[in-house]
Amino acid sequence: MRLFACQKCGNLLHFENTVCERCGSSLGFLPEAGRLSAFTPDGLAMLDGKPRKACLNVAEDACNWFLPEAEAENFCPACRLNAVVPDLSVAGNLPLWRRMEAAKRRLIYTLDRLRLPHQASALRFSFLADLDGEPPTMTGHEDGHITIALAEADDAEREARRTRLNEPFRTLLGHMRHEVGHWYFIVLVQEAGRTAEFRALFGDESTDYAAALQAHYAKPPNDDWRGNHISAYAAAHPHEDWAECFAHYLHMVDSLEMAASFGLSISPVLDRHGVLETELDFSPYRAGMEAILQAWTPLTIAMNAMNRCMGTPDLYPFVLSAPVARKLGFIHEVVHHRPDTGH
Repeated sequence: MRLFACQKCGNLLHFENTVCERCGSSLGFLPEAGRLSAFTPDGLAMLDGKPRKACLNVAEDACNWFLPEAEAENFCPACRLNAVVPDLSVAGNLPLWRRMEAAKRRLIYTLDRLRLPHQASALRFSFLADLDGEPPTMTGHEDGHITIALAEADDAEREARRTRLNEPFRTLLGHMRHEVGHWYFIVLVQEAGRTAEFRALFGDESTDYAAALQAHYAKPPNDDWRGNHISAYAAAHPHEDWAECFAHYLHMVDSLEMAASFGLSISPVLDRHGVLETELDFSPYRAGMEAILQAWTPLTIAMNAMNRCMGTPDLYPFVLSAPVARKLGFIHEVVHHRPDTGH
C-alpha cells in the first residue's frame, strides 16, 4: 500500500479516504489507474479529467472505488467478486460487512500490483453470518470459492478465537490473504506444472488433508514447527504451509511499499562502511526476493519496537528461518514468472 495526494490541494490521503479533510473534495479509488482521485462537483476525476460512476456498494458506504462512466459493470473489480453478502437487514451485519469489504479491497490492490489474475468467473467470495440453530460458519476455500465467517470481522470475537487457538496473529486481511493463497496454488503451481518444485520445499500436498488437520488440532501446542515453518498451522499440511507463506508474502510486499511511501529509514543493520542504516526506497513489486528479505527484517524490528513503546503486543510475531525464506523465494518466483493459464 502507498500514500496518495489530493489533486486539488495536495493534502496527504490514505487508501480508504472518501473526502479530503483539507479541501472537502470527494474522493474515490480508480482501480484501472491504481490511484486515489479527487472529483470535481460534476463527477470528473481530477486525476485524468474523465467522468466516473460509483460502484453500487459506495451507496452502502462499503466501497470507495469508481468505474469509467461507460463501463458495463456496476460493481467495481473488488465488489464483483462477491458471491454472497450477509443479510444487511439484520442488525449489526452492515458494519461487519463493511470491514470485510475494506479488507478485500486491500487484498485486490496488492493482487493488482502483482499483476495476479482475479476474474470473477474464477474467484469469488461468500461472507456468511452464523444462523441460529445452524453450525458456525467455517472460513475456507474450495476451487476458487472463498468463504469468510462474518464473525471474523468482530474484533472481540476474532481475538477470542486467536486466543483459543493459541495463534500469535489473526486478522481479517490475513484470513483473506491466506484463503486466496489456496486458489493461487492451483493457478501458480498446479496448472503451471511446478508441483515437483513445490513438493521439494513444502512436501507432498496429495497426503490426506482432512486427516492431517484432524491430527494437527488433536496435538497440544508445541514448538516442533519452528525453524521449518512460518507458523504452527503451516506445519499441519503442505497446502496450509503454502497458504500461510503466500499470505506472509503479501504482508511483506504491502508493508514494504507503505514503508517506502513514507520514506522510512531504519538502522539496525551494519554495512561494510560501519554505517547503521537501511533505506526503504525501492518497490517490492519490482525488487528481487533477496532485497525484500534484507529490508523486511530491519523493518519488522522497528515495527515491534514501536509497538512496545505503546505497550501493545509485537506487530510482527514471526521469525523468518532459512527454510521459510526459501519457500517465500519460490512464491516470489512463481508470482513473477507465471505462464498465461487463462485465469
